[in-house]
Amino acid sequence: MPAAPEHPTEGSVVTDDQQRPPAAAAFDALGADYEKAFATSKTHRRSLEWLLGRLTPGSRVLDVGSGTGRPTAETLANAGHDVLGVDVSPVMVELATRQVPAASFRCADIRDVPLGDASFDAVCVYFSLLQLDRREQADLVRYLVRALKPSGHMVLATVPLDVEDVDAAFMGQPVRVSSFTAQGFTAVAEEAGLAVLAQDASMFTPAHPDAQPEPHLFLHCRRPATTPGT
Repeated sequence: MPAAPEHPTEGSVVTDDQQRPPAAAAFDALGADYEKAFATSKTHRRSLEWLLGRLTPGSRVLDVGSGTGRPTAETLANAGHDVLGVDVSPVMVELATRQVPAASFRCADIRDVPLGDASFDAVCVYFSLLQLDRREQADLVRYLVRALKPSGHMVLATVPLDVEDVDAAFMGQPVRVSSFTAQGFTAVAEEAGLAVLAQDASMFTPAHPDAQPEPHLFLHCRRPATTPGT
């Protein structure tokens, strides 16, 4: 597979020539409906405000599972930060590139993207772990911590449930889901070398006829100046 640039030029789309993960099909189908369904999440907005308050001007930020680019990449790019979004769905990446031209987006599985050690000031992982099994989630968080600069910040968000490899429907689309309890998810972050500075939990019902109320958990974390094992 040809290596794509680690940080594509502004507004560009790079698509890896490989088989797409199963999650891509579901989010291709959802497209802009996903953005509309989650647009009113106050907890997500609070999380972005928390992160913005800790970033220095022109920070380099990685948005994992960047979706349509809204609200995460758009909010960060509008604040003057250098944002790279990565998502497995080409439909989402196309939407994001059109809607948030100030950021860069790449269509790829984040696990296949070569990330330089300590190359980002912040990393956002908003609900993009749920289609991975538990071991894959823990491995990915460790990988992302290595890409985070010492004293950099990471925000992790999930639906905290004690489920593993379960078939489910999400906004009418079939998905396979794994997750942790709130305590288990916090342990994943801490075992990856993060200090969990704050947590924000809420119940949220996406604005979609096939959606159900779901618990949301946001972990606001920092990589210590020295992180053992990374």
